[in-house]
Amino acid sequence: MITARRTDAAGDASAAAEPSSAPSHRAFGRRATAPPGTGPHGRGGPDSRQPPGAAAATDRLRGWITTIVITAIAGVTRFVTLGNPTDAGTPVFDEKHYAPQAWQMIGGGWIEDNPGYELVVHPPLAKQLMALGQWMFGYDGFGWRFASAVAGTVLVLLIIRIARRMTGSTLLGAVAGLLATADGVLTVSSRTALLDIFLTVFMVAAFACLLCDRQQVLDRLSLVAAEGRIHNSAFGPRLGFRWWRFGAGVLLGLSCAAKWGGLYYVAFFGLLCVMSDVAARRRFGVRRPWVGTLVRDTPAALASLVLVPLLTYLGSWWAWFASEVGVDRHAVGWKVGTGGDFSFVPDALRSLWYYSAHVLEFHEHLTNSAGNRHPWESKPWTWPMSLRPLLYYFADGDKVDGCGADKCVSAMMIVGTPAMWWLSLPVAAWAVWRIVTRHDWRYIWILVGYAAGYLPWFLNLDRQMYFFYSVGLAPFLILAITLVLGEILGVRNPRPTPHGAGPPGPDGNPRALADAHPRAYRPGERRRLGLIIVCGYVALVIANYVWLWPILTGRVISDAHWQMELWLPSWR
Repeated sequence: MITARRTDAAGDASAAAEPSSAPSHRAFGRRATAPPGTGPHGRGGPDSRQPPGAAAATDRLRGWITTIVITAIAGVTRFVTLGNPTDAGTPVFDEKHYAPQAWQMIGGGWIEDNPGYELVVHPPLAKQLMALGQWMFGYDGFGWRFASAVAGTVLVLLIIRIARRMTGSTLLGAVAGLLATADGVLTVSSRTALLDIFLTVFMVAAFACLLCDRQQVLDRLSLVAAEGRIHNSAFGPRLGFRWWRFGAGVLLGLSCAAKWGGLYYVAFFGLLCVMSDVAARRRFGVRRPWVGTLVRDTPAALASLVLVPLLTYLGSWWAWFASEVGVDRHAVGWKVGTGGDFSFVPDALRSLWYYSAHVLEFHEHLTNSAGNRHPWESKPWTWPMSLRPLLYYFADGDKVDGCGADKCVSAMMIVGTPAMWWLSLPVAAWAVWRIVTRHDWRYIWILVGYAAGYLPWFLNLDRQMYFFYSVGLAPFLILAITLVLGEILGVRNPRPTPHGAGPPGPDGNPRALADAHPRAYRPGERRRLGLIIVCGYVALVIANYVWLWPILTGRVISDAHWQMELWLPSWR
């Protein structure tokens, strides 16, 4: 079979640039067989040249067993001693805002009760999820952190499945899961009652849906090409309703309902989806791919990735709309007149607009120039390498004991595992190189996700900022590292094989896409060396994580041990 050789605009690398490496991964693991004549020495049957890693990528059962086992391990790291530390039984750091507000929701109609100070400065969804944990387990450390631990565990599962889809390898999916489990940022975020872990899990789930949507688009275009209908219109075919894209819109709306930072992902992911559609149409030889995307795809994309998130976000305020005592619930008619140019808008929506404007004003004035400074704040240029972590909790002296030393310390610090985070800049440089030289679409998608969580923070550097705002960077850093490890291991960029048909060739007939390629993996000693390097790196990350474990979880240690945990002067 012949491998398709067209290169699209958004970075779907052609097989001419890099050979096909894996069978179809249209679903999360589908068993594939090589076509007749592709076996060893030209014999029919399965291609024995395909190594065990690629075969595992087509094994749905093995993939799910691997996913469940690693997710369970991650769950242990998220839930063990989850109730500690606390500040004499009360929340630590910014938990002091969200845990009490979540507790108020249980007996207050699922809204916060803080009308006097109007310190309710984030949407309700994440706090409602925290409230569920407190409703089940009570107002204590385990109760107010339970929902965060669940979200952090689910996040590891999502990262495993995304990595497996992007690489076509169950082995690399497992590597990504282990790296996610051993990341200090994701661990601490999963063990504290803050909002960012909820935003991140919804955002990553939306990213996974868009990946599935991309494959669905390729499948549908491939079917049309195989039937010879690809040129019936210069704009290309209509693609029908895209449920995965719709699901991404719902999840992006939920991310905004957890924290307003989700709005950046709506913008970046929406643009990514449109560009991916252009690339898909170009790949299959549509004569006017840009216009075709604008006409065929963009209106529905705006509905799925703008209107649906907006409606989902508004729906998350259901309890506020239903209440009579919510913060600014009746601002229109009380603080704001009922007339004006927007009197046609329902009073409830205008009140929510008024309330949201006050929240935005609060954030806009939370600046250094206004005197808002914190000893542990940091600016975004320090985040990629975790140069200025954040101390959530610290106790020493008479407050702690039991370490066997003269002076004991208990501390919780959110810090990225250095074995991963200190590689962020070279990994980003490698990603750019792969995009420029190989048009590798996977790195484009990862960099767009990373940029959505990073670049917007440069818009207002005067704002008070903390390292925990970078939680959304961690999944994409882990995915990028996983791709690099895959290249070290010898796993090449997988080519999807939808329906066995590719873009039309010079004769107008659709060309087949290869199921396997003899150079998909580097053979022999080169592959064994790559496996040694990958295993050694994963072991290093895990060892680094184990060393940091006491300060990620607030364990009691000696003061000497505490000093050894602080690797950089900026960590102090």
